[in-house]
Amino acid sequence: MTTRWLFGDQLGPHFVDDHAGQVVMVESRAVFARRRFHRAKAHLVLSAMRHRAAELGDRVTYHRADSYGEVVRGLEDVEVIHPTSYAALDLVERLGVRVLPPRGFATSREDFARWAHGRGGRRLLMEDFYREARRRHGVLLDGGDPAGGQWNFDHDNRKPPPKGASSLGVTEPWWPDEDEIDDQVREDLDRWERDGDVAYLGRDRPRRFAATRSEALAALDHFVEHRLADFGAHEDAILEGDPWMAHSLLSAPLNLGLLDPLEVVARAEAAHLAGDAPIASVEGFVRQVLGWRDYVWHLYWHEGRGYRRSNALAASQRMPQWFAELDSEATDARCLSHTLDQVAEHGWVHHIPRLMVLGSFAMQRGWSPAEVTDWFHRAFVDGYDWVMVPNIVGMSQHADGGVMATKPYTSGGAYINTMSDHCGSCRFNPKVRVGEDACPFTAGYWWFLDRNRERLSDNPRMTRAVQGLDRLRDLEALVVQEVERGNSAP
Repeated sequence: MTTRWLFGDQLGPHFVDDHAGQVVMVESRAVFARRRFHRAKAHLVLSAMRHRAAELGDRVTYHRADSYGEVVRGLEDVEVIHPTSYAALDLVERLGVRVLPPRGFATSREDFARWAHGRGGRRLLMEDFYREARRRHGVLLDGGDPAGGQWNFDHDNRKPPPKGASSLGVTEPWWPDEDEIDDQVREDLDRWERDGDVAYLGRDRPRRFAATRSEALAALDHFVEHRLADFGAHEDAILEGDPWMAHSLLSAPLNLGLLDPLEVVARAEAAHLAGDAPIASVEGFVRQVLGWRDYVWHLYWHEGRGYRRSNALAASQRMPQWFAELDSEATDARCLSHTLDQVAEHGWVHHIPRLMVLGSFAMQRGWSPAEVTDWFHRAFVDGYDWVMVPNIVGMSQHADGGVMATKPYTSGGAYINTMSDHCGSCRFNPKVRVGEDACPFTAGYWWFLDRNRERLSDNPRMTRAVQGLDRLRDLEALVVQEVERGNSAP
């Protein structure tokens, strides 16, 4: 009889067929011993795996082992849904396991390959992929046209936070209740750390993300009913008193395989059709799930194994310990301090702090994109290899030279000042680039452009920015200042 091997990110019902035989799951402590993951991530993954094993009951054999191989080599006729990383795929192939097509994504590998081939050498733009996916799956369409008369409502979804507000004032996210499985996982993590086998980043209580299918559905329902309508307008905004804003917090259960993206998209679309959520909010959310998430997955495989080693900007500096260890007290830069503290507390911040605070700072300082990618993978509860390689190498660090994004995503302090309430309590001035009050992002932006002038001069979206260097009378002093600052905390 066939045995279905489930990885720890294949935990939803769509990964176990009714006709399949026994199920095997392997919990490997060595995974957490090899790399220093966020404590909340270790807890979430193990909690989700053990909860799934409890649901499957007698149908599953759950192993706690030092390695996957010692379990799987003793089994016959084993199959597995296509894993989500090159390393895992190499493992199952070495073990002689039969690999089934991927699940948990809306667009198949075959459909993406046909779409990419049909581009005829043109760039694989996410916007074009997203529109094709909308057509293929019949999502947010009015006949053959996009609902609301346009494909993209980004213009409506980039508003800064409300002036003077400490929060958006929307209903809090749905929170899970921990149980005895969570308690046991925490006891095991504590013991492993005491034994010196494992070390972690950050903190892990209380659990904020769904670890079971029923919890994931509850989180989805709550988001759609109480938060989706407010999602779009301020999805790029940051408020220190409101870490969740109107975001769904569904990336973690989606990436654990507890939800299927098409059911998530259908639930959001139904809310719009019922008049419960405006088109701009629903389109913005659908874009993240049906567009961006699937696009990142396919780009990971399409670009191949060498993509992770891309380094078009020749960035080679090591990530400093204060940043790597989430030491929020090391820096006076309020945006950095607050964001690092939130990552330490939750293993999560939304996409703008990731891209325009953490990622932008790393790119400005010239940190190794491979090291930055590894850190994001380990520090975020929803971080997996397929997620972080394109998102960091391509989008965040522009290390692929423009395969994914048409320009480097970085800015001076003015953007952070506009889109957040960080700067009001910061000792640095976002308008100042040289001197004791110089904002590290404003100074870092110009230093980044100066170091990469030749590499970026041919990029039409960066022409004006690069030309702006010639208007800076204090550029020489700025460069000296930033070289002296190096990787020290601002």
